[in-house]
Amino acid sequence: MADRGLSICVVTPELPDARAGNWITAARYGRILERLGHRVRLTTSYDGSPCDALIALHARRSHPSVRRFHEAFPGKPLIVVLTGTDLYRDIRTDPDAQDSLTLATRLVVLQRMGIPELPVNHRAKTRVIYQSVSGCSPGAARPPATFFNVAVVGHLRPEKDSLRTALAVRRLPARSRVRVTHVGSALDAEMGEQARRETASNPRYRWVGGIPHWRV
Repeated sequence: MADRGLSICVVTPELPDARAGNWITAARYGRILERLGHRVRLTTSYDGSPCDALIALHARRSHPSVRRFHEAFPGKPLIVVLTGTDLYRDIRTDPDAQDSLTLATRLVVLQRMGIPELPVNHRAKTRVIYQSVSGCSPGAARPPATFFNVAVVGHLRPEKDSLRTALAVRRLPARSRVRVTHVGSALDAEMGEQARRETASNPRYRWVGGIPHWRV
């Protein structure tokens, strides 16, 4: 019988929404793993079904799935992918997030400076996996001749310093050709109002709100 690879369950607390960051990451992991020959199931909660490995995004919100898989299959690989709210908030104070760190056989962070945010005893089992995008074909897109356009993609939410790029471009010299287009829904009403005010007053910055993933 031909080797069919591993059976892998990928858990993300986000519903299948093309604009939800955790779901985008989970779906991309799934496609990569399937290309490598594995069988992948994406779900918002682990239901106890047998599988060879579990990948869980979000230490706090996916903790019930992490705990359930560990108790059912204590010897199998259990990978917890840490999100921004995990790293910079939850792992410091939340018992569920801290328990997920302990139960994981591997931890994943998305940038190398995430490792120092972890307790020392968890750093050795942590790996960095940088986010990536598919490359464009040569000549598929030509850069504009008049401006240097920068895209900022991310929802406006209190956990993120969402307007940092807008504030930074205010400090550019008058000769600079940089312009910023910010894509992302306002998950906080006040931050949405700030983005609208910034768009009106900053000629280098434009917030366009949430748009479909294919348009991004």
